[in-house]
Amino acid sequence: MDHLAELKEFARLHARGQGIGDRQVAAVLPRITNDEPGHPASWARVWTGEADRLAVAGRPLDACRHYALARFPYHGDDVRRRAQDNCVRTFDDWRRRRGVERLVLDHPDGTVACWASGLDSRRRRPLLLVMGGIVSVKEQWAPLLPRLARLGWAAVVAEMPGVGENTLRYHADSWRLLPFLMDELAGRARVTDTSVLGLSFSGHLALRAAAEDPRIRSVHTVGAPVAGFFDDPDWWPRVPGITVATLRRLTGAPDDDALRALLADFPLGPDVLGAVDIPVGYVVSSRDEIIPPTERQLLGATLPRVRFKEFDDVHGSPAHLGAMRKWLIASLLRARVTHRLGGRSALSAGGAARRPGATGGAPGLLRAVGAEAPGTSIAPGTSTVAGASGMVGPSVVGPSGAAGPSGSGTGVVGRADAVPRQPRRSPVE
Repeated sequence: MDHLAELKEFARLHARGQGIGDRQVAAVLPRITNDEPGHPASWARVWTGEADRLAVAGRPLDACRHYALARFPYHGDDVRRRAQDNCVRTFDDWRRRRGVERLVLDHPDGTVACWASGLDSRRRRPLLLVMGGIVSVKEQWAPLLPRLARLGWAAVVAEMPGVGENTLRYHADSWRLLPFLMDELAGRARVTDTSVLGLSFSGHLALRAAAEDPRIRSVHTVGAPVAGFFDDPDWWPRVPGITVATLRRLTGAPDDDALRALLADFPLGPDVLGAVDIPVGYVVSSRDEIIPPTERQLLGATLPRVRFKEFDDVHGSPAHLGAMRKWLIASLLRARVTHRLGGRSALSAGGAARRPGATGGAPGLLRAVGAEAPGTSIAPGTSTVAGASGMVGPSVVGPSGAAGPSGSGTGVVGRADAVPRQPRRSPVE
């Protein structure tokens, strides 16, 4: 598959994940004939033109989603860089009356920007860190924040190193970004009770961090690389060119050989995975073109408390987004209940919550998404199915309801509540 064909195939996955309909995508893709920077029919120019039209029409969230596709897979040329800037700006326009705040954190190696809801120095909630993969900007996931806050979390969406506004370099120790975020948020969230929803490559960071940091109480991921992706020479030739090019961009590797040398330090072995004695939910795509099937086998053999959900689909399970979202949210809530009731044994015994039936109580949380009630066994390495209510249906990617204020306090030193208000001109005329 050539580069442009790969771009169009990846676009279908990421467009669906953001709530852009198949018809809309089908109407745009035929107009794209190349990926030459600045060409009127190029990938970035055509998607940017669609985004500009939506922004002028007063539809900032829809514009944001289209700018995210325009900068895909990374902002490596002028048009994509402008699309990246306007992606942030239009999301900032949308989020201001929806209980979502902006954080800009100074990291020793650069800058980390986040969107957040539910942070409160007076009533610190369990922390949920959400992070996409190597091509997903935080604005793709940030519309989830108001609903996650209503489910009782202090929720923060960040980006992987090198993605979007994150200026860090991606390397084998990038997992340390997660403890950094927990340290920074400690004044406004209960970081000793942290869950991580890490999609694709950020799931790898989450598993590595969980082996070292006991504040991480559960990890939930979709198609995360673990070991074979990084070190299997027979699998590597099958990896899509866009994935390889993006990894080179994020790591700074000058060529494919240098990239392979860098990735040799990334695999997680049985010693590391065996230390992850917390609930782990992992979505497997049986026809995944990026992640080898050996990753599931390794996790099933080494993780003490893993659950798998498999879909007959390609990477990210784009044809099963609704069911996948429901399973992930139910997995998060199940792990939260497990922790509240004192672990796996308490669930098996069918422990009682403090406020039966209330959203804040353990059974109430499970009922809120139709998950299994306490008493359901947690068999390591098995595949489970959990339903969910309309709360996590297709609209979860772009919720329209507003959340309450996310609380006061200045526990995060790098807190900021604005982005530059002047949009960067998009050269589409």
